[in-house]
Amino acid sequence: MSSYSIYVVDDEALARNGLKLALKKKNYSVQGFGTAESAIKAIDKSPPDLVLLDIGLPGMSGVEALEIIKKNHPEVIIVMITAYEDVQTVVSSMKNGAYEYVVKPVQMDALLVILRNAFETIAMRKEIQALHEKYLKENLPCFIGESNAIQDVMELVAKVAQSPDTPILILGDTGTGKELIAKAIHYKSPNFKGPMVAVNCAAMPKALIESELFGYEKGAFTGAERSGKAGLVEKAAHGTLFLDEVGDLSTEAQVKLLRFLDTGEYYRVGGTKKHAVKARIISATNRDLSALVAAGEFRNDLYHRFAVVKLEVPSLCQRRDDIIPMAKHFLVEFSQKFEKSFNSISAAAEAALKEYDWPGNVRELKNLIERGVLLSEGPQLMLEDLGLKANNGGQDNRQQGDSPHLPPVSPSGIDMSAIIAEIEKAYFDEALKLADGNESKAALLLNLTRDKFRYRRQKLDGVR
Repeated sequence: MSSYSIYVVDDEALARNGLKLALKKKNYSVQGFGTAESAIKAIDKSPPDLVLLDIGLPGMSGVEALEIIKKNHPEVIIVMITAYEDVQTVVSSMKNGAYEYVVKPVQMDALLVILRNAFETIAMRKEIQALHEKYLKENLPCFIGESNAIQDVMELVAKVAQSPDTPILILGDTGTGKELIAKAIHYKSPNFKGPMVAVNCAAMPKALIESELFGYEKGAFTGAERSGKAGLVEKAAHGTLFLDEVGDLSTEAQVKLLRFLDTGEYYRVGGTKKHAVKARIISATNRDLSALVAAGEFRNDLYHRFAVVKLEVPSLCQRRDDIIPMAKHFLVEFSQKFEKSFNSISAAAEAALKEYDWPGNVRELKNLIERGVLLSEGPQLMLEDLGLKANNGGQDNRQQGDSPHLPPVSPSGIDMSAIIAEIEKAYFDEALKLADGNESKAALLLNLTRDKFRYRRQKLDGVR
């Protein structure tokens, strides 16, 4: 049986049954309906790939049914059937979303050509959807898992992604994957062919934020490029603009963004020409914007423009059932990256991973597995590779310094591990700056500073 399903909606039983019989011979799955009302009920329960819809139906007309079907099921392809070439009705149907039309008596050769072209469109759509799902599965580990918390997020992502321009505010602790959620919305939305431009509002100098977002004309200020410059808003045209850490926006920037969100229009710095851009705005923050509004630090009107839809990402400790699946995902990822042979996680390591509180959320889990794989040989990731203690009731179960290879206390009784941890953190922060915030690159850069770190550690050992 064909993978494509067709509903034939025609009040003339002879014509309906004739089409059903002919299409079934071509291995299509076909059902027939005598009224638009009965067809709509069936479509709501089980949408077909394509509907052959007669215009002249008793009760609800085919044109009325077309509007309802396309509104509720925009992915369903509809081919209109008419007893005569009523140009005005056909044009109206095409404007309302009909794919094509055929004239009674239906010529099967012509209809089969239309169906073949329509199903090629469906096949391409399904292929794109499969690529989307593959991308999300391989690149967005925050979606890995079956907990109710993440399933609720995934369901909401699928719903809000259907709109190309509805503003969305993503809330969640640091490291929960807010930017990854924004990417998921972008790649599931009608804007996926356009760019996704990400902006860290906290890292952008207040004096430059307007020119960075909206661009500038030549000679707008000292140091401006002679040819002018397009802003990030312009670069996100027909795509998605992701504004991270919007809680740190200056008052001036808030005013500029509010105007753009209200009208979709803006002026470049130093310019008089009005520009218009269509793009979805997704914002994110780990701060309580409502509290900032109450304190007068954030505009109430901008908050409501950002938060047309609010999506809260659960912390990792709220979805403990997902910890091990994500850890295994990262294990495979970094084993391949570093050309290691890791294939499993020990029972003791799994228990420690489940019990840890994960203040750094998914990002911290990823970093921990990356470091464990990088510094160890495998094939199994052990508890000592992670630097986590087992079975301590969910307290802070990282060893001080978060390193399995550093003794927590010196023989003299001086607690050296906290000092060593501070040194290691300082080097990681330094590497993170050099890597422009890319934590994977920072981890690799950190290895290059290991010799320096070991030298410092030897000096510390000398004072024990």
